[in-house]
Amino acid sequence: MASTRAAIRYAKAILDLANSKGVAEAVNNDMKSIASAIETNSELSTFIENPTTKVEVKESALLEVFSDANGVTIGLFHLLFENKRFEILDAIALEYNKLFDESNGVEVAKVTTAIPMDATLEAKVLEKVTTLSDKKITIENIVDPSIIGGFILRIGDKQYNASVANRLQVLKRELSN
Repeated sequence: MASTRAAIRYAKAILDLANSKGVAEAVNNDMKSIASAIETNSELSTFIENPTTKVEVKESALLEVFSDANGVTIGLFHLLFENKRFEILDAIALEYNKLFDESNGVEVAKVTTAIPMDATLEAKVLEKVTTLSDKKITIENIVDPSIIGGFILRIGDKQYNASVANRLQVLKRELSN
């Protein structure tokens, strides 16, 4: 789900509130579990986005599913209930995670590989990351078989493409000239 301005505003407000109460990390863990649950469970995603489902039902279901959530997260559910905005919960959770990481000097490195990363490839990626960024890095692995082999590393606006598909494309351009 694409981030919306409203989701960014909610996420900023929740982060400010969580920081003031000293529970930002606990709320971040809640937001990670919410985003993960919505992403992996299509029934939950459909339920939240369904405009015909009453907001009271959505709130009670979310309170039951995430019963061990922090008070600030529960407050977010109540706020979304009052404003009838449950459909942006996933975007809020993702945006909160991004803002939390930024405020703590953590940057996400997106690594695209043809197969899931093993320890050797992860070590190579981390070695390359240290030359591109001086922040703490969290690695997110994206599997895309179309790159054939190697990896594509994205950190912020920087990209390092060490994929076999890219090498073949470069070779094709050189041979066609």
